[in-house]
Amino acid sequence: MQILEEIQKFLEKCKEDDKKPLVSILGPTASGKTDLSIEIAKRFNGEVISADSRQVYKYMDIGTAKITQAEMQGIKHHMLDVVDPSSEFTLADYKRKGIKAINEVHLRQKLPILCGGTGLYFNAIIENYQIPQVPPQYDLRQKLAQYYEENGAEALHKILEEHDPETAKEIHPNNVRYVIRAIEICTTNGGKKVDKKGEKMFEAFNIGIDWPRDILYERINKRVHVQIEKGLLNEVKTLLMKGYNEKYPSISSLGYLELIEFLKGDVTMEQAIENIQKNTRNYCKRQQTWFRRYKDIHWVKGSEIEEYFKK
Repeated sequence: MQILEEIQKFLEKCKEDDKKPLVSILGPTASGKTDLSIEIAKRFNGEVISADSRQVYKYMDIGTAKITQAEMQGIKHHMLDVVDPSSEFTLADYKRKGIKAINEVHLRQKLPILCGGTGLYFNAIIENYQIPQVPPQYDLRQKLAQYYEENGAEALHKILEEHDPETAKEIHPNNVRYVIRAIEICTTNGGKKVDKKGEKMFEAFNIGIDWPRDILYERINKRVHVQIEKGLLNEVKTLLMKGYNEKYPSISSLGYLELIEFLKGDVTMEQAIENIQKNTRNYCKRQQTWFRRYKDIHWVKGSEIEEYFKK
């Protein structure tokens, strides 16, 4: 792949200029980021830092498409299974832990590879976003929670869209706690949730994986069936047995809420699967819109990556 040669040149330039390199691989769900990250890590002595807002949670493996030990092929991974599903994990938490992991990789004289589909996570690291430190506003939280109970998740999400449309694109409406926190920051901070960039800490080489939307949708539909076959329903049941439920932000993840609806008897299994596919496709569309606005990206066709791994 041509992109591998470009990475080699990038690393040589960073060494010449005495800059800390960071390779990032971004793209929508089911685009093939994981396979590419492993190949780059093997070729350039790297370690992978996950940039996925759901893979930080323990016990949530199948539904988040978390990489397995076998798939890692001996490559060290960071930012997986970081917190309990009952815990709140903020963008500031991710930035702090993510930068710590990247610095540790550099200390080992290895290449850090940021890989995932959560746009805000990439921005926090690559652009060094200065995240507002806003204390909890409990009265506002209570009002927003009541508004959600009376009007639903979509209506609550529209409030965030009015305050900060860019952040709203990244947070799923079902992730009610995150939506409320984002509104809280916007209204208290008098502006956007994240609105300042600091001095860049790393020299980033950004790779985007591009698929025609119809093919990507086919890949998503197939992957959902594979997740079901792997035991996603049992994973959801286990989480519920452990005491986690849809009130936690983690359980608002794609695949979990839809199967909880099935377990409650609100939909058939076939309908639940179709809902997962539909909601994932919608999320994928938002991801593509988000990543398309990035200026400095080396786009690689998904078909080119697929052909490379067939050899």
